[in-house]
Amino acid sequence: MAIRRIGQIFVDLGFIDEEQLEMLLEEQRDNRPNELLGQIAQNLGLLTEEQVSQALAEQMGMQVFDLAEAVVPPDVLKYVSSPMAQLYRIVPIAFRDDSLTVALCEPQKLHILDELRNFLTYNVKAVVCTEKAMKEALNRYYNEDKETLNSIVDEIESDEALAKAAQKLSKEGPIDITDVNELVNSAPVRKLLNMVLLLAIKDHASDLHFEPFEDEFKIRIKADGMLYEMVPPPRHLAFAITTRIKVMSNLDIAERRLPQDGRIELTVGGHPVDLRVAVLPTMFGESVTIRVLDRSVVKLDLNQIGMDPRIISGFREIIEKPNGIVLVTGPTGSGKTTTLYSALSDLNRIEDKLITTEDPIEYDIDGIIQVPVDGDIGVTFAACLRAILRQDPDIILVGEIRDLETAEIAVQSSLTGHLVFSTLHTNDAPSTITRLRDMGIPPFLITATLEAILAQRLVRRICTNCREEVAPSAEILADLQLTSRDIAGKKFYRGRGCEHCNNTGYRGRTGLFELMVMNDQLRDMIVRNASTDDLREAARGFGLVTLRDAGMDAVYSGVTTAEEVIRETIIEA
Repeated sequence: MAIRRIGQIFVDLGFIDEEQLEMLLEEQRDNRPNELLGQIAQNLGLLTEEQVSQALAEQMGMQVFDLAEAVVPPDVLKYVSSPMAQLYRIVPIAFRDDSLTVALCEPQKLHILDELRNFLTYNVKAVVCTEKAMKEALNRYYNEDKETLNSIVDEIESDEALAKAAQKLSKEGPIDITDVNELVNSAPVRKLLNMVLLLAIKDHASDLHFEPFEDEFKIRIKADGMLYEMVPPPRHLAFAITTRIKVMSNLDIAERRLPQDGRIELTVGGHPVDLRVAVLPTMFGESVTIRVLDRSVVKLDLNQIGMDPRIISGFREIIEKPNGIVLVTGPTGSGKTTTLYSALSDLNRIEDKLITTEDPIEYDIDGIIQVPVDGDIGVTFAACLRAILRQDPDIILVGEIRDLETAEIAVQSSLTGHLVFSTLHTNDAPSTITRLRDMGIPPFLITATLEAILAQRLVRRICTNCREEVAPSAEILADLQLTSRDIAGKKFYRGRGCEHCNNTGYRGRTGLFELMVMNDQLRDMIVRNASTDDLREAARGFGLVTLRDAGMDAVYSGVTTAEEVIRETIIEA
């Protein structure tokens, strides 16, 4: 059934006339294209907030509810955790016959109810309230002190029935599927896991770790490249929580001896979040790691990843070449994939065919053919690359060059007129040449095909809300191999720690980049088997800015701290 336009509903309800509606539509079209019609009407004094809510309820076929005057019982509030209430801006008001009724102020966001049903596994109904009433209710029922992970864990620890059921199923041997289903679908287990997942997504975490030990069950979250421990749930819930994750990712809950991989597809706040689940049997139970792939967090844009303007300019020139190999190097988790995806997004034009082979495919990009690697059935990088060459590609991305066979096919691909992107694990750009030689690629082929090497690292950004100037210690200067004279007139900064950065002093990450562009002199040195140190020195003469130098520029400009640069980069000889 078609949804009636909100403007016409304003007129039908007698709130405004046709002439006023035309004026509102004109104002929206000409001056406020990104603003909702009801908000514009309120700002111009034509409608009240209550009238807009009534019209929205009429549009969506819902009832209006006076949340400001209502008193919600505590046993109803427990069905929705604080992060979920704050994220979706909802307040539960009733629970009957396995059906939860929630008040919301944005009924036009149809995805909210679907997402709540997925998270809560209840039938969810909605009524409409005003935005003002919602803000007051969230503050009244779900302020920061009202419910935290600690309070949920405390509540679970005092639940004796849950403890008995969990301990019974935690034992080795056959399990009763009925008992398992009852346990993993119990409200406390669902509520705890939902809160952990929502907190991880809200904090832009990259990974979640659920780790069983002899006397405890740890939950750790990785955000901005660092692991932080969350409040540990009771040890006896380890089986229930890991099994709940396995149920959500469609894994075999009866298999507790073999590693398993799965995925959970969620929609949170209107955008898709892909959770990659890896289950590993250990001495004390199953350890679960979840990789959080939230595309709304990652900006696939070269201008957004922290490159210096000079490096962006040089890198863009390289990736526009018709053929050759471009390598991005760095350790795991240094942002190589994001840089390559950003480059591919720039090159994703209708006149070029782009094909990638990855392990795994982290983000799907419209217009690019992406092939997953599966070593178990012989679909290796090399095998994929051979098949890709028969697909008439212009640009190819090989997820990683791991062996001589893959390297040789990549070289041959570039020689036959293809632009090839790939990654390697090396410390910096010059040492990549040595790695390629050690793999067995002849120097003359390296010089014929290699166009550039981009080495990179990720460092944490100082929280802008609590940034302050600080004097570097003698130990820091020694680690940086600097003297007080070297830093004369330079400033160092740190984050003091505040609620915006969870008292870490850091919020977000940025990249450090080292771009080595090949030229005739460097190619001549490679053919003569020059050492890594000689190549580095020569490249510096041609304008190479090392990772350490790029890091120090970021330190002096107040982007990151000296400690981060020391942790992520090395002193070049």
